[in-house]
Parts: sequence; structure tokens; C-alpha cells
Amino acid sequence: MGLPRQHKAHWIVVAAALTVLAAPCFLPTCYPVTSGETGLAAGAEGATAPETLRQKDRVTSDIWKEALGFSPIASADGIILSGTATDGAFCRFLKGKWVPGGNCEGPVMLAHETSPLKRTPLHALHLARGAKMVPFAGYDMPVQYTAGVLKEHLHTRKEAGLFDVSHMGQLVLRAKSGKVGDAALALEKLVPQDIVGIAPGRQRYAQFTNNDGGLLDDLMVANFGDRLFLVVNAACKEEDEAHLRAHLSDTCEIVSLADRALIALQGPKAEPALAKLCPDVGSMKFMDAGPRLVAGIDCFVSRSGYTGEDGFEISVPADKAEALATALLDNPDVLPIGLGARDSLRLEAGLCLYGHDIDTTTTPVEGALEWSVQKVRRSGGARAGGFPGADKILAQFAQGAARRRVGLKPDGRAPVREGAMLFADPASTEPIGKVTSGGFGPSLNAPVAMGYLPTSLSALDTTVFAEVRGQRLPLKVTATPFVPNTYKR
Repeated sequence: MGLPRQHKAHWIVVAAALTVLAAPCFLPTCYPVTSGETGLAAGAEGATAPETLRQKDRVTSDIWKEALGFSPIASADGIILSGTATDGAFCRFLKGKWVPGGNCEGPVMLAHETSPLKRTPLHALHLARGAKMVPFAGYDMPVQYTAGVLKEHLHTRKEAGLFDVSHMGQLVLRAKSGKVGDAALALEKLVPQDIVGIAPGRQRYAQFTNNDGGLLDDLMVANFGDRLFLVVNAACKEEDEAHLRAHLSDTCEIVSLADRALIALQGPKAEPALAKLCPDVGSMKFMDAGPRLVAGIDCFVSRSGYTGEDGFEISVPADKAEALATALLDNPDVLPIGLGARDSLRLEAGLCLYGHDIDTTTTPVEGALEWSVQKVRRSGGARAGGFPGADKILAQFAQGAARRRVGLKPDGRAPVREGAMLFADPASTEPIGKVTSGGFGPSLNAPVAMGYLPTSLSALDTTVFAEVRGQRLPLKVTATPFVPNTYKR
């Protein structure tokens, strides 16, 4: 059902792939479906500017009119936040080349109006603080608050932002032997990462792979000393849990922590804000993780996030979540941040959105995630292979892959959004790749994007062309992150 015209300006959504994370706390959704399943012909296209922008900000407003909003035929209950049905999105990678005409695979993050929406433990807090709510991965979630997407983004880069990521899945994996090393060895049957090598009090980024080397989901794995703690994407948490139970139940207990909320505190002032409630966090380094007492509440805290900024992710009992979030928001340096700014932050950081930048058809090598596969799991390593798709993935480590995810900077001010086809020159008719995430980067005051190109054309400063509304716009292959990260190492 379409929105009345007078209300369309009140709904803002970032057309560049919305995450959060949900990228953990961070990882956005998973298990692809075709865009046709939504019953919509288009996703986040067209645009209205954030209502927080004033007339004097006309130049910035014009850019955000391109970067934000709905298409005339999209509705608040059916927006595909990551733009899988935007201009040019009807394509797929078949037999080594991009073929227009088929539906791109990618998760539908927003539920239909008729689907019952779940609520996170912070739902009442969102409403009380003036959040604009949208259906996202089956949940009623805040896309922005009264400050607006642009201000929320910039505030997180300069001070600190609080994100509700309670829709993410939280799981415990415990070996029946009682040895955390046995749980780690078991999990290595499903992921190409070195899980055994995660020291107590540390965590690591990982991916579930399929038999073709594609990615079923990406996740975070922490070693809590006697058990592993996993955070998985919101839209695939049920499938991920079933995947774990199907393959590891003989040796491990799998426990869903559905009674816990998850919040992320991100930005340069995140540490002093959290230290007021938990002095121990000052000694934590990037990717440290473990139980902590926060404001007298038993929590799991990791120093990580999906914005490129220093920050923390806090797992808290659901019945204590609102009290903890309120205590953090009482700090004037901390603002609540919605899904809109969360996505633009992760795009500037060059971080993948599952189902868009990576999915069941992309391998870790194609996705430029080689860094996440430790040497011990590669050919010649002590525990090489042994995970689904190992033959293909390890062969690509040795021989390279035909395509690769790259950063892209459009020449000019117009954002190039997800689904835009990429060409080698202004005149060619055969696409060579596709944009998988794209939008306006507020910190850069310029558009940014990511996509896939043949490896032969993936070198820095290579110029390619995107087709946008019938025109060919030049882009340059660029290193990521677009904005330097500020992790505390």
C-alpha cells in the first residue's frame, strides 16, 4: 500500500545498502531471496531530503535528495533497504559474466505490512525519542530520530552514537566435553577461519560457507573461556541456528540467547561514555570481548562495531536493556542513531553488507576477504581445508579469482546506487560488473560505492563506467576504507 503524498517526506531511508551491521552489531541480513518475492517493482529510488535540512543547506540537500528516499511506487511496508530492486538491479552473475534481465539475489530486509513485526526491548525508548520506525528484517526498527540521518552520521564520527541491534542473533556454542577447544574445532568444520586460535577474551570475524565456496552468512565468534559466543545476522539467525544444530549437535550444545538485547556504542567518545558505567573498558583493545559488569548489569562487551569508528557492542539481558540504554543516552555526547546513518557509516568504512556485497554466490577471495582466512586454514597450514567449499576457495587463494570486490568513487556528485551495471568504456554494451552498495558519504561530502569487477580491471585508479538512468558515469577504482578507521589496537 503506497504512502499518501503528504506523508512521503516523513519517511527517510538510505538507498545505499542499509545494514546494520544490520552489519553484528554489525552484520546485515542474509539468505538471499529474489526481489520479486516482495511484490514490489522497485526499492529505494527517487528521493526526498531529510526534513532536518534547512533551505540554507540547499547544496547538501540536493545531494541527499539523490541519496535518500523512496521511489514513487515503494511503500513504507515494502522498501528494500539495500536497494536490490533499484535501477539496474535486475541482473545476475552467470557463467562468468553479468547478465541483465534476471532478478538479483539479495535479502528483503523489510517485511510486508501484513507480516507480524517483532519488537526489540528498546522499542518503547525509540518511540519516546521520536524515532521514525520501519519494518526491517521482521522487526519494527528506527530508521532515524529527530536529528535526521545526516546529523546522526556526522555526530557518530565526531562524538558517539547508540544503535539498537537487538534484532541480531546471539548464540552460545559449548562443547559437550566441556573444552572450549573442542567447540572451536567443531565450528571450524563450517567456517574457513582459525577458531582454535582465538584466545580467551578475544573475538574474530568469520563466515559460514557452502559447498560451492559461497557465503551463507558472516558472523562474529568470541572465546569466553568455557564457551564460544556468536553474533549472526538478523534475517538469517534462524537458518544459522538450524545450520549449527544440523552439523554440530553431536558434539556441541547450541543455545539461542533470545532473552538478550544488543546495543552498539560507536564513535570517538564511546570509550569515555561507557567508562562511566564500566571503568574496565579503558583497557580493552579492538576485538577484545567477554563478560563485563556495566552499570551493575551482567553484560557481554566487545570492542568492535560496524561503523569504522572505535566503539563497543554490549549484550545485555532484555529486561535491563532500556535502563542501560537510557543511562548511556543521559550523556550529552551520545545520541540515538537509526538504520539510515548506520548504513552510510558502514559504507564509508568499506564494510560488506551481507546479501549485497557478499552472498551465496561470492567466495571470500572474490569478496576481498582473504585477510579473514588465517594461514593455518589455507593450503599448507596445520588445519588446511575441512570446511564447505574448501577446494574452490583454496584454489582461488593459489590462482586468483575471476572477479573482485572493489571500492569505487564516482566522478561528480551523483550517487551511483546498488544494482547499477558497470562497463569498461562509455560505448560498450556488455556489462563487466555491478555496483553492490552505493550512496552519498556525508563525511566525505561525496558519493562512494562498492562493486565487483573482473580482477584484470580491479587495479587502483582504473576508470570504469556505471549506467545510471541511461547515462554512463565514470568511476575510479579506489582503496577502502573511504574514511580511515579509528579502532583502538
